[in-house]
Parts: sequence; C-alpha cells; structure tokens
Amino acid sequence: MSHLHTLLAVVTLLSPAVAAAADPWVTYKGSDGIGKGKHVVLISGDEEYRSEEALPQLGKILAKHHGFECTVLFAVDPKTGTINPNVNDNIPGLEHLKTADLMVIFTRFRNLPDEQMKSVADYIDAGKPVVGLRTATHAFNNGASKEYAKYAWGAKKDWEGGFGRHVLGETWVNHHGVHGSQATRGIIAPGAKDHPILRGIQDGDVFGPTDVYTVRLPLPGDSKPLVLGQVVAGMKPDDKALAGPKNDPMMPVAWVKTYEGAGGKAGRVFTTTMGASQDLVYEGTRRMIVNACLWAAGMDDKIPDKTKVDLVGTYNPSPFRFVKEWKGTQKPADLAAIE
Repeated sequence: MSHLHTLLAVVTLLSPAVAAAADPWVTYKGSDGIGKGKHVVLISGDEEYRSEEALPQLGKILAKHHGFECTVLFAVDPKTGTINPNVNDNIPGLEHLKTADLMVIFTRFRNLPDEQMKSVADYIDAGKPVVGLRTATHAFNNGASKEYAKYAWGAKKDWEGGFGRHVLGETWVNHHGVHGSQATRGIIAPGAKDHPILRGIQDGDVFGPTDVYTVRLPLPGDSKPLVLGQVVAGMKPDDKALAGPKNDPMMPVAWVKTYEGAGGKAGRVFTTTMGASQDLVYEGTRRMIVNACLWAAGMDDKIPDKTKVDLVGTYNPSPFRFVKEWKGTQKPADLAAIE
C-alpha cells in the first residue's frame, strides 16, 4: 500500500507537466521586471511572414527581459497537433484572452469558427489594448460568419474594412514598395520624436526586409503616425532610398490610435505593417515593438531610455515566403524552453 501511495504521489506531481506538454500553445513565465504580474497573449497565424517564429521570440523577450507572462498561440493542425500556418481555421487557446492585459496579433486572412472568434470579440468589446503586426491589418476573412462577419478584412457593413480598419486603423490595400526587392527603412514622423514608443530610436534604427504597405491617408480617427516607411532601393540597411514618387509622401508604417469597446471604453492600439520574423533581426525594430507593448499596456512612464531587447536564445528566422506544402513537424511544446 505504501508503494501504491508513493506511485500515486509521483503521478500527481507529474500530471501537470504532462498536461502542459500537450497544450497546443506555449507559455513563457515572466522573470522579475516591469511587466511582472501582467499577461500578454500573442496570436500567430499567417502563411507568409513566419509569425510562428516571430511571436515566440517576442514572447521570450517580453518574459525574460521585462517580466511579462506570455502565452503564444499558433495555427495548429488538429489532426497532428503540429504548427501549420496554412491551417487558417484553427487557433486553439484564444480563451486565454480572458485574462490578458494585452493582445498582440499577427494573423492573416483567418477564417476561425465562431467559438474561437468569440474570445477575440469579447476582448475587443471590453476595450482592451491591442498591438497589431504586419498582416494583422487583414487578420480575418470570416465574412460568412453569422456572428463575426464584421471582423472580415473586406467588411462593408457595421465596420468598413473589418477589424483591421476599425480597430487597427487600416485593412489590406496593396504593396507600396516592391515585394521581395525593396526593403523598409523607418523615418520618425514629423512631431512624433518625443512619443514614449520611440524612446531610444532614431531615423534608420527601424529596418526590415519586408516592403512598405500602402495605407490610405489620412489614417482614420485619432490615428497618429509615429514612423514613416522609406522605400529602400535594395534589401540592406545601408542601401539608398528609392528615388521618385514612392517616397513622396512616405507611407506610415507604425502608428497609434484608440478604438471604442462595446461599453464605451477606449482601448489603446499600436499598429505596424512591419514585424515579420526577419524584421526582428534588427534591434531598432524590436525596440519599437517592445516599447509599443509597454505603452499599450499603460506603462508609458516605465519605458526606459533604451529598452533591453536582446534576442533570447538562437534565432535564425526563415525567409518570408509562401510554403504551399507545409512539412513542419514542430508542436508548440517544442518551443517551450527559454534558452
């Protein structure tokens, strides 16, 4: 009997770890830091820009350097449990938004079932803060949904332009720079240099090989551009600016705004059309996004002069591209370690 009790005790101790290993998401527990006690939910799910690589790295940075608890969600193949960004109708774990202090979203044309979309809608109805990266401007393509059709990127009723335009400030319009051959250099927008998100950032610090997106000017509501995207005649940080009308005027590539939740509460929003996994190689781009997370969470006064944004562990992002036949075998549990 004593041996049985010992065995049961061991099983009881191991059970939480076994359950955690099977979860189709990953959580990075925060260390000490200014974000201690706050929960960030980071939602990946795009076929091109490797959000499934970018958001675990961002989550690790926020957890290890700044103390946030970070839960990263993925597009998961329900048959295999593997991360598969081509599966556009399943992001398990969105119920974690119930306890989130901040949502970071980097999805593209997702057609999620209503039971998953409800968690997103409840979060937005509550007027809580949002950070949107790259393709989040066209995060959803659920026009056939009975409950959440207004979130679709091309929505015409209720919310023109869907979640992207109504909450983030813009939906999908077009590529402005040439995709794959003209990178983006960030130039501080007029009148924005003293904004807390730009603390420790100068012209040219923000860079990424992804191209500038077209946005319609002026941006809606109380949107305030922070960074303009200089179209670069090449793919390297020291390449010259492209001559001609593409940079006259330059498109905003990062801005802040608010939106109104269902109860009237104004939620803070930071949107950037940058943020692909390769963009995070550049320190200035990481600093802008991390500062934005702090600002969105209402921690303006805690943003230091130069926020720590060192990469955590090995980070070798894949080139942005579509992969028609996804052969990845990683499961969320495989990404659980903070090196």
